[in-house]
Amino acid sequence: MTESPSRRLRSLLFAPASRPDVLAKLPRSAPDGVVIDLEDAVPANGKVDARPHALEAGRSIADAHPEIAVYVRINAVPTEWFADDIALGLSPAITGVIVPKLESFTQVDEVVEALHTHSLDHLGIVAGVETAVGVEHASTVFAHERVDVAYFGAEDYVTDLGGVRTDTNQEVLYARSRVALAARVAGVHAVDQVVTVLDDEPRFLRDAAEGRSLGYRGKLCIHPAQVALANRAFSSSPEEIDRATRLLAAFDDAAARGEASIAFEGQMVDEPLARQARAVLAAAAG
Repeated sequence: MTESPSRRLRSLLFAPASRPDVLAKLPRSAPDGVVIDLEDAVPANGKVDARPHALEAGRSIADAHPEIAVYVRINAVPTEWFADDIALGLSPAITGVIVPKLESFTQVDEVVEALHTHSLDHLGIVAGVETAVGVEHASTVFAHERVDVAYFGAEDYVTDLGGVRTDTNQEVLYARSRVALAARVAGVHAVDQVVTVLDDEPRFLRDAAEGRSLGYRGKLCIHPAQVALANRAFSSSPEEIDRATRLLAAFDDAAARGEASIAFEGQMVDEPLARQARAVLAAAAG
């Protein structure tokens, strides 16, 4: 299985397409990716006027910052804005298009067809799973060959489910885990839910650590201050790198002696834990 994308996407920073002044500042916090948002961040009566801003900002950021992945989030496939968002809001220079609230393989096909109509076949597709139906069909959505990144949207999911959002994240644990699992099976890079509280660094880091433990590789960010936290949370720490290096050295020495497991710092280590250590070093290498 080949996992995509080749870029790291530890942080995806959103800004409203209706705010060109804010869009121009997106690269300042050094996110791995930026998202020019035509969906939730723009009211219904502002979507038409926001498209030219999305088109221009996508082109200018992509040209000036090739190190940053540039995405435009369009409105969902069934909405009245979907077709014109693709026709009028996407620069060929961007990395890809983010499609929210996807619920079926057929909807991805509709996105692919619309992109083809406007000679945008080269753009990647980021699949947003944010509804109960979307979570139920996540494996089918991610199985589409054009999907290379996915994200889980907790706020919309809980609203659709009729649940209550809490600090514990218990109400999204099943869905969050299921999306991460489906992404892994499909070889798709998974990006975790937003943290809507903006002034609580420990909470963000705790939430990001939970996401990383479930298999997510990055975080949706809605404020520039969250970018550095996400980049840190989804990078191997110096301590992790040091331990992984020492663990593998000891394990490889044992393997050369014909031993399949070792005791390392009070822990039994066999091939699955060695693979984890290799993954830490691979991530650190970029």
